[in-house]
Amino acid sequence: MKKNIGWMICLFICNNVFAQREVKVHHRDRKKDIELLTDSGRIVLRLSDSTPLHRDNFIQLVKQHFYDGILFHRVINKFMIQAGDPHSKVAIKGESLGDGGPVYTLPAEIIPSLFHRRGVLAAARMGDSLNPMRKSSASQFYIVQGKTFSDIGLDSIETYRLKGRKIPEAYRTVYKSVGGAPHLDLSYTIFGEVISGLEVVDNIASTKTSGKEGGNRPLDDIHIIKMTLVRRR
Repeated sequence: MKKNIGWMICLFICNNVFAQREVKVHHRDRKKDIELLTDSGRIVLRLSDSTPLHRDNFIQLVKQHFYDGILFHRVINKFMIQAGDPHSKVAIKGESLGDGGPVYTLPAEIIPSLFHRRGVLAAARMGDSLNPMRKSSASQFYIVQGKTFSDIGLDSIETYRLKGRKIPEAYRTVYKSVGGAPHLDLSYTIFGEVISGLEVVDNIASTKTSGKEGGNRPLDDIHIIKMTLVRRR
């Protein structure tokens, strides 16, 4: 019964969010950064002009206050932190999350020059079997925490995860020194990066979770309290 009540509340909230007057994205909005105030601290994102559809969609959702109160619902240490499911605003402890969001998707904007180094912002999506065009979720995103790799580790990823596709040497250097998640390259749309607050990403990533069986949901909820456009510094 509690779950049914929660879904009714969520439907009310989500319908109100999507029914509100469409918010326009102005040229000046594209010159601002995105500030996330979370239970664990402050993260600042800079969106990429190379992925204009994802950039403008994200700005629009921020201006609608879509993300205010949403949880980081999936967290995997040394990999990434994920948020953007509106159902998480009213979810009870232990409830499975990750299926919520607007009804539309975004066409993939996969740019070879954008790779999954530590700190990048990318769009979540359904898997290839259901989504061969690799269209992005309209609202769910992840921030890469990642880990550093050796040449042997990168060779293994090329062979077994990338099916023989080579990682460019410049990217290998970054993955060995800064870290990231190279197995995701050219499969998901990257549309921004963290310019401040990587320590907060690390803090969120290190939280205890339910594990794979429970969807890797943090045992203690971690909210995006507020997400706003801020002047670039």
